[in-house]
Amino acid sequence: MSSENIREVVKQKYGAAALRVQAGGSSCCGGSTASGGGCDPITSNLYSTQQGGEVPEQALQASLGCGNPTALAALNPGEIVLDLGSGGGIDVLLSARRVGQTGKAYGLDMTEEMLALARANQKKAGVDNVEFLKGEIEHIPLPDNSVDVIISNCVINLSSDKDQVLREAFRVLKPGGRFAVSDVVVTGEIPQAIRKRVELWIGCIAGALRDSDYKAKLARAGFDNIELEPTRVYSIEDARQFLAGQGMDVDAIASQVDGKFMSAFVRASKPMRRGCCG
Repeated sequence: MSSENIREVVKQKYGAAALRVQAGGSSCCGGSTASGGGCDPITSNLYSTQQGGEVPEQALQASLGCGNPTALAALNPGEIVLDLGSGGGIDVLLSARRVGQTGKAYGLDMTEEMLALARANQKKAGVDNVEFLKGEIEHIPLPDNSVDVIISNCVINLSSDKDQVLREAFRVLKPGGRFAVSDVVVTGEIPQAIRKRVELWIGCIAGALRDSDYKAKLARAGFDNIELEPTRVYSIEDARQFLAGQGMDVDAIASQVDGKFMSAFVRASKPMRRGCCG
């Protein structure tokens, strides 16, 4: 599938998810599949009761992430935060509250329906230090050295050009700025046919990197202090019902899949400028 086709599929899937939430349904891409697949445990129980109470219900319902970067990222009052692939806006709104009125939170999304939902959620939440931008995470519409922290909730895995995403993230971060995202990663080798089915379960359409490849790409983009911390490791039992509905012999592939897909918190930082003249 070409990068343009991937982008269109992602837009259609997430646009449809936003419309389902606006209509009072579930955002989950797999939740209504004929094979009985669902989103759990990928998107469930990611936010505390307190966090859920800080945002409109539709912001919580529209979350299609696999982690909670706002719980793991160190955000300080006065900082500028950018959420790549901000969806219904939950992580942007939570970040905006943490950075306070002296700070700002940007959300970037390419899907009109999600942007409309996010702006409606912002209005309901009464949070004004927020701005939602339309654009692609491969081409961030912000100036160089303008952001203190970049967060993202399982969106970078959807890009067909992750190197470009990471270069753009590096560009817009200030020297000393932090990259703190949740994403889906893979450990070890998995046959391609099996991997495609598991990724369909994980995120509608996903292109998860191997953990070692993720670290290497961050380093090539210029980042240092690179760390990858598993937050949820998925077992074959988590995906059994979905994979069986896809016609796969789950027991036969168990050893090739079990424990190799995970949600992880990925941290890195942009080095401070060196030298007298900066």
